[in-house]
Amino acid sequence: MTPLQRYIAEEIATDHVEGLLSRREALRRLGLLGMGAPAAVALLASCAESAQQSPTTSVSTTAGSAASPLSPPPGTANAVAATSITFPGPEGRTLQAAWAEAAQPRGGVLVIHENRGLTDHIRSVTGRFAGAGYSALAVDLLSEEGGTATFTDQAAATAALSKIPQDRFVADLRAGLTELGRRAPEKRLGATGFCFGGGLTWLLLTSGTPELAAATPFYGPFPDGGQVTGSKAAVLAVYGALDARVDASRPAAEAALDQAGLPHESYVADNADHAFFNDTGPRYQPTAAAEAWRRVIDWYGRYLG
Repeated sequence: MTPLQRYIAEEIATDHVEGLLSRREALRRLGLLGMGAPAAVALLASCAESAQQSPTTSVSTTAGSAASPLSPPPGTANAVAATSITFPGPEGRTLQAAWAEAAQPRGGVLVIHENRGLTDHIRSVTGRFAGAGYSALAVDLLSEEGGTATFTDQAAATAALSKIPQDRFVADLRAGLTELGRRAPEKRLGATGFCFGGGLTWLLLTSGTPELAAATPFYGPFPDGGQVTGSKAAVLAVYGALDARVDASRPAAEAALDQAGLPHESYVADNADHAFFNDTGPRYQPTAAAEAWRRVIDWYGRYLG
């Protein structure tokens, strides 16, 4: 397994342990990833054992913006409707994407989706950035497979993503940055990814992307042994205090950013788990989401314009 494949498999197992997936569904999804039954059963058992040994903890942070489950998701009040586009990708391929243009762009943001593909939620986030003044582009990383919309089974879309080489992800995202720069000329560019997309944001940074002026990965795993010496981005890394699995990679990320001498901060949201920003998911935490959004927009204000 590649590190991203392992991440996806562990996420499925964690969802089962936390009661979000039945054992049968978790085994089905792991099977779609190519895991045999013995390995899948062993992974579920291992994650269950780790959960029992890891007490629930929380990390104190600056008090966040007041919000309630009935409050509109952060950034939606002024959101711009995202439109579907295509543009030239690497090796003559055509890439699909969601595009939202700010009325008076202050910069551009590449939005990197979760392991479910380019969903309506990610389209919404793209429009929220445009509403905040940052023209935004979200590349569908399943474009070569026909696009996320061609998958009627969400688990099948996740499995398809798990089989894509990491080099293709990097190439497609770099093509997205090129297209974003063309659509937002002479503007500084940032990248924001969520979960799997947060890991891809780190992968972009460790692959060397000098065109990025800033990045805000949300609860994404930092690559094993990764270095960001080829990047010039100012990084705001967002984590959930209850997300022990991804939080374990935070010291390595911070050490790499220190070594590279890049401006960086980590925001660890109190009482928030993995995927707390996704208002369509079961772990949505509105107070943490509102505070994370405020910090991201402030960060881009400082480093993009």
